[in-house]
Amino acid sequence: MLKNLHKRKNVQYVLGLLIGFFFGFLLQKGGVCDYEIIMGQLLLQDFTVMKIILTAIVTGMLGVYAMHEVGWVVLHKKTGSLGTSVPGPLIFGVGFAALGYCPGTSVGAVGHGALDALVGGVIGITVGAGMYAAAYPFLKKRVLHIGDFGDKTLIDLIPVRNPWVVIFSVAVLIVGFMVFLETLGY
Repeated sequence: MLKNLHKRKNVQYVLGLLIGFFFGFLLQKGGVCDYEIIMGQLLLQDFTVMKIILTAIVTGMLGVYAMHEVGWVVLHKKTGSLGTSVPGPLIFGVGFAALGYCPGTSVGAVGHGALDALVGGVIGITVGAGMYAAAYPFLKKRVLHIGDFGDKTLIDLIPVRNPWVVIFSVAVLIVGFMVFLETLGY
């Protein structure tokens, strides 16, 4: 089904634009483009952002594996390493805490007129991406491969015959955690 779409780049661009617009709209409506809500998350006072992220993880996990199960998509696992898993999130976290927006929410916030998100966020994303692109050859040789742990996923690490045992268990744990947050009043 999706093989035809893979061949049609122009359709992919239009779909990407429409999905991106819809995603930004939903981020805005969910409140996660609001600086106060994001800062509430960072101060562990408002878990709206975390609940939206966890909902997206469960939805994406179930959707991707369901599409894989029926043959609509092929999974392409990527290798990981400490050199990719430590510095990137640290830089992301510092920027997130300093600005109060992540890349997606900063673009959404610009959509509703937040100039701080435009200057710090969108311009910061552009400059940061350029700096990473310029440094990539060096990073690839010297940093990104450190502590390589291959392309193992949780499903690969837990010895079960049916991957849905792991997928369903993780989904139940995440939903249970979100229910727990709700019972605490978050």
